[in-house]
Amino acid sequence: MAWSPLPFKISRTTVDLAMFSKTSLVLTCLASAVFAQFPDVNPELVSQLKLAATHTDQISLLTDEQFVFNFLGGLGDTMGSGGKTVTANAATFPAIIGNGMAMSLGYLEGCGLNTPHVHPRGTEFNVAVNGTLRTGMISENGARFVFTELPPGSATIFPRGAIHFEMNLECEPTLFVAAFNNEDPGGSAVAQRFFGLPPDIVEATLDSLGIIQIANLESKIPNNVAQGTKECRKRCGIPDVVQNTTQREPRTSANALPSGFSGPPPEAPPPPPPPVPSASMPPGALKNAAADASNGNLNANTSSSNDQDLRPFLIALLTINGVFVVGTLTALFMYVARKRGGRNERMTDPMAPQFAPLHDEKDTEYYDPYHRSPSPTTSEKR
Repeated sequence: MAWSPLPFKISRTTVDLAMFSKTSLVLTCLASAVFAQFPDVNPELVSQLKLAATHTDQISLLTDEQFVFNFLGGLGDTMGSGGKTVTANAATFPAIIGNGMAMSLGYLEGCGLNTPHVHPRGTEFNVAVNGTLRTGMISENGARFVFTELPPGSATIFPRGAIHFEMNLECEPTLFVAAFNNEDPGGSAVAQRFFGLPPDIVEATLDSLGIIQIANLESKIPNNVAQGTKECRKRCGIPDVVQNTTQREPRTSANALPSGFSGPPPEAPPPPPPPVPSASMPPGALKNAAADASNGNLNANTSSSNDQDLRPFLIALLTINGVFVVGTLTALFMYVARKRGGRNERMTDPMAPQFAPLHDEKDTEYYDPYHRSPSPTTSEKR
């Protein structure tokens, strides 16, 4: 993670200011690190709020507009093929600094999976809003695995530091709300962080896998939020897609890959965030705001959605054309067969002379197969 320069110089002219300067340095560096992820963050304001002597001083540093956080108005802090999460914490919503809480909204596409992760500094209270969530949790060594299914309107809790996940069991998009008892709960994806450790340490931990195999496996870990289980996607008819892998742990000299092996490159840049789910969303205003917030996504997906809308029509049109062609060919075949069948009947009539003409044309000589004298023509009869 890139660190941005300090927004101001720290004075060290007196012993009293030295302690204050150290505190400012730490807070400013933390704010700068967050700023690298969230461009809308004001690191100087975050530092001032954390150093304010009283809550009243904090209030005076904020405008009325800064007490409003729009969960639908920006990009998520984690995005992938299966959805996104948007979090209001000390960095993205400075007004909560000093209040000891944060909140996150998760938008999960059909079968979307918020992959296993931990919050090192906060307990999570998770509420399923408009769809059923499958959740699992392991809190520590020796603790049993806790499995839950949350229908709409129900909730569960994940203790601080517990490994947990949430998956959408529905074929339609769903929404969950997560509250935390820390204004900076943090988040750490288990798979990306584990395989980002030094390869020899990971190899020793897994024993049977070689370093090259580990590096190849690490390169395939998808971004969070990811696509869910194959069973769910098959049931919902959701096709497989190539998922991006840009959330991998950066390699440094401490966790570098073996000499001469650079590892597979990351996938292409992540696609635009998925559209905000609109199915079964309670308030109409939320639907409209979600649609406005995801205009870019809707435009990007216009062609694919149009293709999906036209697909039934095209299938029906091809079916009708196929039936028409088959019917035409069948009628033509029956017509030809009937003509040939009628001719064969007349040609094989036992009462008719063989190889004789089947009709007597006007003013033409009648051919007698028995070699009798030619019959008089019509004109001679007259």
